[in-house]
Amino acid sequence: MAADLTQGRPLPVLFRFSLPVIGGNLFQLFYTLADTLIVGQTIGEDALAAVGATSVFVYFILCFITGMTGGFSIILAHDIGSRREEDAKRNIVASIYISIAVTIVITAVTCIFSKGIIRLMRIPDTIAADAYTYMVIVLAGTGATVLYNLISNILRALGDSRLPLIYLIISSLLNVVLDIVFIVPCGMGVGGAAAATVLSQLLSGILSLISAKKRYGVMSIERKYWRLEAQSLKRNLNLGFIMGFQMSVMCIGQVVMQSSVNRFGTSAIAGYTAATKMDQLSVLINGSYVSIVSAFVSQNQGAGETERIRDGVKASLLLALITDALIMGIIVLVEPFVVPLFVSSPSPDTYVYCRDFFLITVPFYPLLGILCVYRTAVQSLGNSKAPFAACIAELAARCSASILLAVYAGYRGVVFSTPFAWLLADIIVVTAYAMMMRRH
Repeated sequence: MAADLTQGRPLPVLFRFSLPVIGGNLFQLFYTLADTLIVGQTIGEDALAAVGATSVFVYFILCFITGMTGGFSIILAHDIGSRREEDAKRNIVASIYISIAVTIVITAVTCIFSKGIIRLMRIPDTIAADAYTYMVIVLAGTGATVLYNLISNILRALGDSRLPLIYLIISSLLNVVLDIVFIVPCGMGVGGAAAATVLSQLLSGILSLISAKKRYGVMSIERKYWRLEAQSLKRNLNLGFIMGFQMSVMCIGQVVMQSSVNRFGTSAIAGYTAATKMDQLSVLINGSYVSIVSAFVSQNQGAGETERIRDGVKASLLLALITDALIMGIIVLVEPFVVPLFVSSPSPDTYVYCRDFFLITVPFYPLLGILCVYRTAVQSLGNSKAPFAACIAELAARCSASILLAVYAGYRGVVFSTPFAWLLADIIVVTAYAMMMRRH
């Protein structure tokens, strides 16, 4: 096992474990920023709007995949913490079978219905063709996304947060190179950006898999473990789909928000897209604590270390709030340069829409950090009802606020629905965690 999270002082252990995880998510952000930056600078504002208008739906699929594979890792981390290697192998096999089936279903369904999805999202006709091209290519590469997230979460459950980072760095650099080659000399437009992303992520997943098999005995799975085993399938299906559904429910709210923003025209879409790309710095870094807290709590619960779980959650929250403060400072400094970074010839309105997004959202980043830490802790302790209730509350808040406030406050009302949703979800998961710890 690369890192035994059941030993040592929680804060230093979590700090060391978190650095590669956060670094990996920063390079995940690099993926999306590279696409957006190169598209905006080389093709133009309409192309940027096309990528931005569909990226929310693509992110919806990614959320399900990330949540599902994260659920698998919780079960695996329990087995690792309890030193049950045979059960760990059976659960890895079950997660692989489920991932293959999910990949086939998602790829087929989303590619078939892409045109209908574009119409439902009210994407303007001027950018609909580019939006369709980008979305279909990225969704056709769903298997690459599943592979990378599955192997990365397996490695983190084993206590290894470094290997996923190393290979993500390699593939991120390749993504930039392929973006430039496919878009500029090859003239593939937004389709080139989508193809570059898929190929780069596929490489990252393959390299991670090869290294994992060489380094960890639990990944060398004998033939007897490859038989379908009902109990392992049931465990992974239950938790994997619950977490996948919870993550995707959150993203449905973002899809509704994007649809509301699309009503305000191309400048609003471009400004919103530029702002949300930079906003991903907060989303992905706070999202890092899902993997961090999940691995720590699951291993320690498997080892029966309840008090250590309490200390680890406090340490995780401290780290999350510190990183949120740093992110807020960074965005304040770079805000004037965000739109020119992504759009070669932006309209004045694009600057206004981007600035309004930051003014409304950035001050509330600590609410997102609190949500990621406590929701994951509660989920990893075996309580799936409270995180599910929090997701439903977040979805209801995003959808209702973005639709209703858009009528009275326009674009700013749509943006405000995000921190409002975080607050409601925080109340639910923090209360649930406090009650669980009191019982313990």
